[in-house]
Amino acid sequence: MAFSGWPEDALDFYDGLEADNSKAYWTAHRQIYEEQVLGPMTELLEDLAADFGAGKVFRPYRDIRFSKDKSPYKTAIGATLGEGYIQLSARGLAAGNGMYMMAPDQLERYREAVAHDVTGPQLERVIGAVRAGDIDVHGHEVLKTAPRGYPADHQRIDLLRCKGLIAWKEWPVRDWLATAAAGDHVREFLAATQPLAHWLADHVGPSELSESRRR
Repeated sequence: MAFSGWPEDALDFYDGLEADNSKAYWTAHRQIYEEQVLGPMTELLEDLAADFGAGKVFRPYRDIRFSKDKSPYKTAIGATLGEGYIQLSARGLAAGNGMYMMAPDQLERYREAVAHDVTGPQLERVIGAVRAGDIDVHGHEVLKTAPRGYPADHQRIDLLRCKGLIAWKEWPVRDWLATAAAGDHVREFLAATQPLAHWLADHVGPSELSESRRR
C-alpha cells in the first residue's frame, strides 16, 4: 500500500503519550500506534527505499537503564533510510541526513578530508548548496577548541571542531501531513542532502572499528 500521510490520530496519539507516558496509555492506544503511526512510516520507507536505501523503524521503547527519566516510551517515531533519518512527533515532521556521531577512525578521516586543500573546499561548497535550499547543516558535539594537531586559526576550524555533521529540517504540523505530500517533502529533503551524504561516504565511510568488533 502506498504512503498517503499520517492522519490526525497519529498526532493525537503523541499528544496523549506526552501527557501520560504510561503502560496503561500505551496498551489502550496500541492499535492507533500500529495502524496510524507505524503503518504510514513503514509505507513511506517502502516507497523511498529504491532511491535512498533500506529503511528501519526504531523501537518505541526508551532505554531507561542509565537515565533519571524513567518514562518508558519515546514521544516520537524515528526511522533510518539509508544514511537518512525521519521522525514524526506531536510537533510535526523532521528529517536528517549525514553522520550524527563519528567513531574515532571516522573522525580522523573526516578531519583529514576537511583540512585537505581539495576535499575541504568541496565540503564547503556542498554545505553552501544544501543551506541555499533552506536546510540547516550543523555539527554534533562541537569542540570548544581546535582538535589536537590542527591550528586554531585554520580556515575551516568550525568544521574541524565537529564530531558529527548532519543536515536537518523540521516541518510544523500542516494539513499536508495527512496526505502523500508529506512523503514528497521527505523525498525532496533527502535528494537535496544526498551530496553531503555522498561526500561523507566517499571521504569518511563506515567505521572499521565497528567492523572489527563484529568479527
